[in-house]
Amino acid sequence: MRLPVFSSKFTPNAALVVLINFSAVYARTATSEADEAQITDPVEECTAYYYAPVTDALDGFPTIWQPATIVSNDTEAQSIWANISQSVPTNIYPHGDIYGDWNDTSYNVAEDPDCWWTKSLCTTPKLSTIPADVASIPEPETMGYGFDDGPNCSHNAFYDYLLEQNQKATMFFIGSNVLDWPYEAMRAIDEGHEICAHTWSHHYMTGFSSEDAFAELYYSVRMKAIKLVLGVTPTCWRPPFGDVDDRIRAIAEGLGLQTIIWQYDSFDWEEQSGNITAAQVYTNYDNFIARAENGTFNTEGSIMLTHELNNFTMQTAVTYYPKLKDTFKYLVPVGVALNKTQPYVETNYSLPTFDEYIAGNITTNSSSSSSSSSNSTSSSTSQSSSADVPLIQTISSILLASITLGILMLAV
Repeated sequence: MRLPVFSSKFTPNAALVVLINFSAVYARTATSEADEAQITDPVEECTAYYYAPVTDALDGFPTIWQPATIVSNDTEAQSIWANISQSVPTNIYPHGDIYGDWNDTSYNVAEDPDCWWTKSLCTTPKLSTIPADVASIPEPETMGYGFDDGPNCSHNAFYDYLLEQNQKATMFFIGSNVLDWPYEAMRAIDEGHEICAHTWSHHYMTGFSSEDAFAELYYSVRMKAIKLVLGVTPTCWRPPFGDVDDRIRAIAEGLGLQTIIWQYDSFDWEEQSGNITAAQVYTNYDNFIARAENGTFNTEGSIMLTHELNNFTMQTAVTYYPKLKDTFKYLVPVGVALNKTQPYVETNYSLPTFDEYIAGNITTNSSSSSSSSSNSTSSSTSQSSSADVPLIQTISSILLASITLGILMLAV
């Protein structure tokens, strides 16, 4: 696996600052999804590029990487929220804040009135109108294989490996990432991976007001980021940090989103923060594999939390893939394990059943939406004003040099 564009000391918050400040500035003009997939230099992979459909639509979205709220003139969102809000419990209040600070929160964990996963690992809602979370796999000796936080800008080597192994996975995409890296998102769906939502800005969902929690989901999926780029509307989502309760579940249910959690955490996402060592992550993987070897999953399969977050998480996934493949009888996308053949609202894409997948039919009908977007983008880009693009590139090259210098100083 190649080294990432950012040093391991370059924190996620610092990365967000760069994205927030420079997401509207492009250092190059991308040509197509296929060309993006061929890039082998991670610095080039993670260099911002111009993609007309996203640029033209940005006014209809919240600020990328900022906590979402309903855009003031978005009457469609306002109307949908007015309808959904009638089914959202009003006696469940936000827990702490969106940054995971619950020091001022008094919650009775024993009674767990809100089925708050973060405190109790509750996955069966107290409200009878809400379906249970998916936390395990019904198929024995099976792993629901998937990755959070994509699309990562430098994931080509990782996706190349999955392609070589003929392995499909469930990708939980962040809306802001999809708009930042549209071609990378296209590669995932066009290569047969299942796409689920992972909110707009990746904050703790129970800390949001109900309306803003709606916005975090709405602008990621329904007619918005993922729909804009990929042409499909996911019917599944995963809450960042697993932070969900019955209030948030009700909002997700109103948007037609199935909540997917996990049973085991690799904690690969913590390594870059320094809160956990690489050796501890490897131990988590090893313990998960040991449970499979000991028969823990002989009657019901499992899900482990892993990430398409950075070089370390993707390299670790590659390193442990042969071990997981040898230990589990089957590694399949979550939707396949659930026999969910219709993963999106749209009907031009379907997943194989579990039996079809394990028999070798790992893809069925593929959406042509993203491929069409890729083909049309080249012409859209070439039709951009001859004055606009060079000006953007000139400004961007200066800014990119400054960003690079700043990153190097942060990494020292």
